Amino acid sequence: MDTPRSTRHDAVEPHDASVGDRLNWLRAAVLGANDGLLSTAGLVMGVAAATTDRSALMVAGIAGLSAGAFSMAVGEYVSVSTQRDTERALISKEIGELDREPEAEFEELVGLYTAKGLSVDTARLVATELHAVDPLSAHLDAELGIDQEALTNPMHAAVSSAIAFTLGAIIPLLAILAPASLRVPTIAVLTMVGLALAGYVSARLGDADRGKAVRRLLLGGLAAMAATYGIGSILGTAVA
Repeated sequence: MDTPRSTRHDAVEPHDASVGDRLNWLRAAVLGANDGLLSTAGLVMGVAAATTDRSALMVAGIAGLSAGAFSMAVGEYVSVSTQRDTERALISKEIGELDREPEAEFEELVGLYTAKGLSVDTARLVATELHAVDPLSAHLDAELGIDQEALTNPMHAAVSSAIAFTLGAIIPLLAILAPASLRVPTIAVLTMVGLALAGYVSARLGDADRGKAVRRLLLGGLAAMAATYGIGSILGTAVA
C-alpha cells in the first residue's frame, strides 16, 4: 500500500527547529578538535626537535593539552555568557516596548513582513495572527532572530569546547609512544590524517568544497609543524 504523501514527506524531511543549532554545535566541536590537534602537534613537534626524552615530550604535550582545553573552555564560557546576556537584555527591552506601545509594535511587525516581500494585506494578516498567539516571540524572531526558548547555555559550550580540544590533542600525544627514530614522522602523519578528517567533516557540514577545505588545513598544518620543528631545532642546538 502506498504511503500517504503527507506521511512520506514528514518521514524523509522532518522540520526540526533545533537542527541548525545542532549543526552549529557539531561544527564548533570539529573546529575545537582541529585546534587541539594542531596546537598540540606543533608543541610536541617543537619539543621533539630539541630532545628525544619521551618524558619531557609527554609533560609538554599534557601541559599544552591542559592549558589549551582550559583556555578554550574559559573563552567559550565568557563569549557565550556575553551573547546570552545581550540576548536577555534585548528580550527585556522588547517586552517593555510591547507593554508600552502595543499598537506601534504591531505596525512595526507589519512593516518587517512587507519588507520581506509580503503584500501589506498579507503582512497585516500574518502579524494579526501571530500577535494573537505570542507577540513577543513574533517580534523576537522577525526583528532580532532570537528564540527565547533556545538560548545557548554557557556551561554546555565551555564543556563541549574543552572535550573537543582534548579529543583532538590526544592524537599527537599517542604518537609520542612511537620509537624515538619514528616519533617525528609519526606525529606528522597522524596529525595530517586528523586534519584531513576535520577538514572533510567541517566542509560537509557547511556544504562546502571538501577538497579545498582539506587542502587548506593540510597546508596550514604542514606550515605550523615545520615552523615549530625548525624553532625547536634551533633552540635545542643553542641550549646544548
